[in-house]
Amino acid sequence: MGTSNAEILEWLSSQQHNMVSLLSSLVNVDSGSYDKEGVDAVGALLSHFFAGRGLRTAVRPVADFGDTLLVGTAAVRRDAGRRNILLMGHRDTVFGKGEAARRPFHIQGDRAYGPGVADMKAGLVMNAFVLAAFQKFAPEVPLVVMLTGDEEIGSQASLAHIDEEARFARAVFNAEPARPTGNFVSGRKGGFTYHFEISGKAAHAGVNFTEGASAIGELAHKITALHALTDIKQGITLNVGLAGGGSSTNTVAAKASGEVDVRFVDGAQRERLIVEIEAILGRVTVAGTRTTFERQSESLPLAPTAENVALSAIYREAAASLGFAVSGEFTGGCADSGIASSAGAPTVCATGPVGGKAHTEEEYVLVETLSQRAAIVAASILRLPG
Repeated sequence: MGTSNAEILEWLSSQQHNMVSLLSSLVNVDSGSYDKEGVDAVGALLSHFFAGRGLRTAVRPVADFGDTLLVGTAAVRRDAGRRNILLMGHRDTVFGKGEAARRPFHIQGDRAYGPGVADMKAGLVMNAFVLAAFQKFAPEVPLVVMLTGDEEIGSQASLAHIDEEARFARAVFNAEPARPTGNFVSGRKGGFTYHFEISGKAAHAGVNFTEGASAIGELAHKITALHALTDIKQGITLNVGLAGGGSSTNTVAAKASGEVDVRFVDGAQRERLIVEIEAILGRVTVAGTRTTFERQSESLPLAPTAENVALSAIYREAAASLGFAVSGEFTGGCADSGIASSAGAPTVCATGPVGGKAHTEEEYVLVETLSQRAAIVAASILRLPG
């Protein structure tokens, strides 16, 4: 191991207290996905951290959600193919205004708590310190950190930014929280939703029933048909999680609506599901009804490509070299790692500190894993070919 390599790992192991301090500052700022001011305030704290280490943060403005931020060593280039190493993370959380004041950052035993502490403000802190370490000891490494602001609502505003940056990356580490088992994520499902609106014709349910066309009746047929596309063995699930309509029990419903969550494993399944779902939504079963629909909130899968498998092996070996036995897990949840992988970048996910119970009041992160996982990411970077 070269001198700078050892210095990077030694420095990161010495930064645990400083990592906790920065994490406390980030968690105590509300940054729900629809709170642009709050998400950008978290970005400002991180930009200040980077500025103190001689790193300038570039801003890619986003109108309605948190801006996308990019910061990296001077060696980063975007004109030479796949050269850079990309550390990804999102600043938004699922929690609204006032949550941080109601239950601020605090530590009990070996766990830290607070809104977004694991998903994924601990990962942001980890990435920040990894970049700081390389800036300090190995600035010739082309390392870039990307901080987005709308992951929890589907990354529609930042998708193009992630895709563009990933096309210059030879390795991507996405700092979602490591699983409670300590494992990272080597595969994720893709997903999208369809929102659909059904129009029928109102009629009195007792006086002139036959003159009506029930939008709720049509909705029921569509729910049954959509759920029938679920294939657990193939990793395909469809769930109409929102549905409603009508105005009273004695009126044939003139309006109804629904929203279906769709999860899949690979691109071929995605293409087939789009055709089948749109055929169901476009089909009329109850005469006199009409349905309009829109596909929304798409996330791409993190598939087990040869490149992704190879990077996962490097991450496992790096962890083992530091005394930690970790494995890759597959999850049905979606993340920005799928966007990077779909852009052709070798990608591994859940490289952040170990945490659990995300999106709940019990969300936690294991404090000791802040510096631990930072060291694993750094050791992985140092093991990359070339």
